Amino acid sequence: LHIEGKDLLPEQVTEMQIQGQTLLFVAIDRKLAGILGVADPIKPSTQEAIQHFKKAGIRVVMLTGDNQRTADAVAKKLGLDEVIAEVLPTQKREVIQRLQAEGRKVAMAGDGINDAPALAQADVGIAMGTGTDVAIESSPITLVKGDLLGIIRARLLSRVLLRNIKQNLVFAFLYNILGIPIAAGVLYPAWGLLLNPMIASAVMSLSSVSVIVNALRLRKTAS
Repeated sequence: LHIEGKDLLPEQVTEMQIQGQTLLFVAIDRKLAGILGVADPIKPSTQEAIQHFKKAGIRVVMLTGDNQRTADAVAKKLGLDEVIAEVLPTQKREVIQRLQAEGRKVAMAGDGINDAPALAQADVGIAMGTGTDVAIESSPITLVKGDLLGIIRARLLSRVLLRNIKQNLVFAFLYNILGIPIAAGVLYPAWGLLLNPMIASAVMSLSSVSVIVNALRLRKTAS
């Protein structure tokens, strides 16, 4: 099948692309016999996730190998401001590299074999659990349900986790900074104060308990 240019395509082809369909041309004896339009349904949660990213100041870019018209149609439905279409797998990786060269931290979400190079290149690769094995192997994070809302949850959990770790370090150092010198007799020459070994042991145990209890608060965020 050989078509000289897009201008020679039937009008319904353009209409199908505007509707967000990827087109497959069927040929018999090298002559056009039919056109098939294939479209992945947009999950209801996808638009919600994208709006959340935009409110958080995260730049959302649609990177796809699909036709420009098809990509623009999908981007319009999702409210995306930036689309890079008709790119090959290696070109997707080059786009990620270019963004990183600009000093940006890049998270890439994808599910196909053609997304694997970009997923591996990104600072954070996010594969869909419903996608290909190669995409999953290329990414440190996998969304089991393949829902972009999972990225919001993972981002929230990571921020809460980091804050929890810092709090636990404060608890641990505070107990040790106060307890160890007293137990070693630093206050004894001046005030005659010593820390009973039994009390010191209880304080150290309390240190571990406080860290564990604080960490268990993450269950609320995870659920």
